[in-house]
This record gives sequence, C-alpha cells and structure tokens, in this order.
Amino acid sequence: MSDSYDVIMIGAGPAGYVAALRCAQLGLRTACVDDWLGADGKPALGGTCLNAGCIPSKALLESSELYDSMQHHASRHGIGVNGLTLDVPAMIAKKNTIVRDLTGGIAALFKASQITWIPGRGQLLPGRQVSIALHTGEQQTVSGQHVILATGSRPTALDAAPLQGETIVDSAGALDWDTVPRRLGIIGAGVIGLELGSVWRRLGAEVTLLEAQDLFLAMADRQIASAALKLYGRQGLDIRLGAVVKATQVTGNGIEIQYQDGTGAHLLAVDRLIVAVGRRPCTEGLATPAADLLLDERGFIHVDDNCETNLPEVYAVGDAVRGPMLAHKGSAEGIAVAERIAGQNSEVNYATIPSVIYTHPEIAWVGQSEEALRHAGVAFRSGIFPFAASGRARAIQSSDGMVKVLSDAASDRVLGVHILGAQASELIGQAVIAMEFGASSEDIARTVFAHPTLSEALHEAALAVDNRAIHIGKARSRTTDG
Repeated sequence: MSDSYDVIMIGAGPAGYVAALRCAQLGLRTACVDDWLGADGKPALGGTCLNAGCIPSKALLESSELYDSMQHHASRHGIGVNGLTLDVPAMIAKKNTIVRDLTGGIAALFKASQITWIPGRGQLLPGRQVSIALHTGEQQTVSGQHVILATGSRPTALDAAPLQGETIVDSAGALDWDTVPRRLGIIGAGVIGLELGSVWRRLGAEVTLLEAQDLFLAMADRQIASAALKLYGRQGLDIRLGAVVKATQVTGNGIEIQYQDGTGAHLLAVDRLIVAVGRRPCTEGLATPAADLLLDERGFIHVDDNCETNLPEVYAVGDAVRGPMLAHKGSAEGIAVAERIAGQNSEVNYATIPSVIYTHPEIAWVGQSEEALRHAGVAFRSGIFPFAASGRARAIQSSDGMVKVLSDAASDRVLGVHILGAQASELIGQAVIAMEFGASSEDIARTVFAHPTLSEALHEAALAVDNRAIHIGKARSRTTDG
C-alpha cells in the first residue's frame, strides 16, 4: 500500500465519501481514512448519515407511518384491516438491511474508483501528513499533496441527563430499540427530536418533548412553525416549550425528569428518554498541536469561503465547519473542494440550501423567512396557498399545511419558499431550482404545472403573491415594508 496520495480524506460521511468519489473522477489519487464501525463491529463507510442518522431514521419513519396509516386511516379508503400486528425487531432488521446495502454500495464505488479505504482514526500532522491508528492496532502514516477534513459531528451530551444503556439514549440509540416504550421522553424538540418522537408515537408510545427554548422551531418561518405545532399536538406529541431539564434519575419504575418552565418546577416520569439537544463537531484530537490547525471556541474548524483552513492545501467540509449541519450541504462542499483542487472553478450557493423535517406532514424551506427579511429591513410580498384547496392533496387525504412564497417587493425575485405538507421534501427542490436561477414569483406563476399534483400548490402560492391564485376564495397576498 502506497503512503503518498494526491488527496487524503479524513472522514467518510456524506461530505467525505462524496468528495473522495469526485476526486477520483477527476483523476486524483485518493485515500479515505475513517474509523466508523457498523452494527456488526466491522468498518463501514457513510458516517452518521448512512449508519445512524439520515437513512435509518427515514426507514423507521416510513415503516411507522405505514403502520399508523393502516391502523387509523385505512378505513377512510374503504379498506378493512383485521389482525394488524407490530413486529418491531423485524422493522429494525429491515432498517439495518437498508443501511448495510447502502454502505456496501459506497464500498463498491470506492473499489471501482480505485480509492484506497483505510479503516482507522486519522490525525493530522504537520506537512499534510496523516497518522492513522488502524483498527488492527497498528499505526500507519500517509502523506498527501492535499488533505480534506470531513469528520462530521456527534450528538451533544447533556450533563443533566447522562446516557445509560438503553434507558437514556442519544439519537443513534433510539434507532435500535426492539420494543415500544409506553412513556417516552425526549429532551429537545428540534428536527431530530420531532422525527424520533414521530416514529415512536406512531408505534404507540406516549411522547413528551421538553424544549428549552420558548420559541418552537426557531429556525423556521413563524407561520409555518405555528401551524406545525398545532398539527403535532393533534397527532399526540406533547411539546412543552421553555422546559429546562435540571436532573434525571433512573428508578425501578423508569426515569424521573426534573424540569423547570415559566410556571415553576415539574417532575415527569417516563420509561425511556432520548437526549436530542443538538450536535457538535468531531474535531477533538483531529490534529496534533504541532499541526497548528485553527478551531473556533465551539470546536468548529476555521475555514475561508473556499473551505480552506489556515493550513495551505488543507480543507475542511461538512458538519465540522460553519453553516448548517446538513448532509447535502457537506456533499456540495466536498464536490466544490475536489474541483478546486483539480483546478476548476466551483462554489456552493449557501443561500439556496434547503432544510427539511421529515415528520408528517413534512416541513421544508429554502431562503429567507418573513422574520429574517423584516430584521434585515427588506420589503417583500408574500403569497400563501393551503393544501386544503389542492385537489391532489384532498385525493390522498393529506390536506394539512400550506405553501408560502416570499418575493422582493421591488424586483419580485423569490427570496424564500416555505412548505408544510405532504412530500414537502420533494416539492422544495422545485423552489431551490427556481431560486438558483434567480426566478421571480411571476416566473413560477407563468410556468405550467401538471394537474393534479401537489406541486400545483407552489404554483398557486406564486400566483397569490400577485393576488391571482385561482383555487382560493380570497387573496392571500401581503406586502410588508422593510
């Protein structure tokens, strides 16, 4: 095995493995170092996203939604269901099979692309050298003309709720339970807390989410977040805002959670608890002191606009650097860096990176919210179309939610699109493309959408910006001064 490469990747999550594949496409001799071990104890590519995050959680969301639909909604379609059973171990096994197939697929791509995969923990040394603690217990040192750091992130720990076996777990641990807890507590009502809460609520758990912030989904548009909060409540998710957890204690009857909110101190008893209070970068011990890699006070790697660190020809991408912790953001950065190394001009448009929450209905958005535009003093117009007025949404009995389009009051350029509704994760892609090409709301309004489709709601919301929506009885347009 050679110890010299054009590019060395440390980390094989969505940022690292995608960057490695792009480097290989560009003819660069590439090695990828990663220390992830799969459920079977063997090295696995894909990082948190494929092994313990994005993919397994979506598999369980799909399974739990199917079960919930068969149990509670099949009769509305004239379908009678008798003897419905729930086999959680089989559900987990299906999830694990999907993960194994996908991580194995990346390994096959690496082999076909002649990328050297080195299972072990990499540490950056001076002079773009990487020391690797191999899983075999041996040490190896490799060098590269370029190094890309893509070490990702891990769940943030909470002193008031230390992890304990299968009783108090983080987001990864909550993906492997083989029974449904009767009473489930979740600390954190952000993206991860809501998705995991949705899984176990659909399977029969009583779910209570304790969110320290007084504002629900602070990163989302307020109108969308407010509507979503009501829908989650109707689904049985008990979301308590301004609830700061002070202590937890495992007892013979489960877990006692002490928390405080605006009304005083409270005690909540649950059978299992998920800690979902965010994520932090995996950068501890990533570089030796002699390497002099610059980190900020929160542990993120300092990079410039081109994702280059303070060290020449050493780059960093994904969750370990500034910006949203999103798999697709990391992949885009990885591709851009690979292309820059190969001498191409490449950049990432951070203004059009979409965000998604995979509950039901889903939430997705791209660009600016109303609140952000007001804060920035930007005059804008808004158009809203409810899915209740969509023929396709009615036909599939998923008519909750809305599409909201925000455009510049002067130029009409689309500044943000926010969706609460079925398949929002798919619909937001149309908005991303429109914004990437600098579309106006009029451009979307003049585009012909297939009927009947959910995407017509985006069309109607764009029409509503100019008070021209066809399928709502009154105008939903509004102009707001900056």
